[in-house]
Amino acid sequence: MKTISLNLRIWRQKGPGATGEFRNYETGPLSTDMSFLEMLDVLNEHLTLEGEEPVAFDHDCREGICGMCGAVVNGRPHGPQSRTTLCQLHLRQFHNGDTIVIEPFRAEAFKPLRDLMVDRSAFDGIIQNGGYVSVNTGGAPDANALPIPQRAAEQALDASECIGCGACVAACPNASAMLFVGAKVSHLALLPQGQPERNRRVINMVRKMDELGFGNCRNERECERVCPKGVTIRNIARLNREFLRAAFLSEEE
Repeated sequence: MKTISLNLRIWRQKGPGATGEFRNYETGPLSTDMSFLEMLDVLNEHLTLEGEEPVAFDHDCREGICGMCGAVVNGRPHGPQSRTTLCQLHLRQFHNGDTIVIEPFRAEAFKPLRDLMVDRSAFDGIIQNGGYVSVNTGGAPDANALPIPQRAAEQALDASECIGCGACVAACPNASAMLFVGAKVSHLALLPQGQPERNRRVINMVRKMDELGFGNCRNERECERVCPKGVTIRNIARLNREFLRAAFLSEEE
């Protein structure tokens, strides 16, 4: 079994209003097959035995599905490996003796809670302001009752892969949430089920995004680069088109 020892420089902050700082920790030999979060688990076990406060960090499924985990590793959200969540990042991506700087996602809309944890409920607020569809109740419709072109179905499925982890916001120089909002708008705008609230949805979601303090897109493409699910900025272009369309139609009414 190949092992590795690392020097960790981790952001520690006791609470939202507390002053934070980086602290240094040394790991003992760790298996390179361990995930990044498992490494933090081992570190926390040692800190607890020594009477120190463990490092607080977000996690849930640890399978790259839920979008709960997230931290900036050496300047990149979710670490150096492309299309990988933090829980799926393994220590084999690093070298023995490396110094790893770990800090939370930083954005005006993501308020710090403790250590590596931030409040990402702003995403929930955006979803609540438009992420729903209208359907007729009753018996389940036949699967082929609503024919959907293959290209539209594939694009909608690609957009639906967004797990709302917030890496796009953390990577963007303006802390923009447009990749996230673009993915959610695209997912529903491309499908028949999303048509009834199509115009209202995009306007409400964009307004809420601005209200929460997210910045505007400058086409830097950092969001696309760090997205663990490979969501592309084509969804931002679609978001802009959908918003202009909805604004124009609302003026006509």
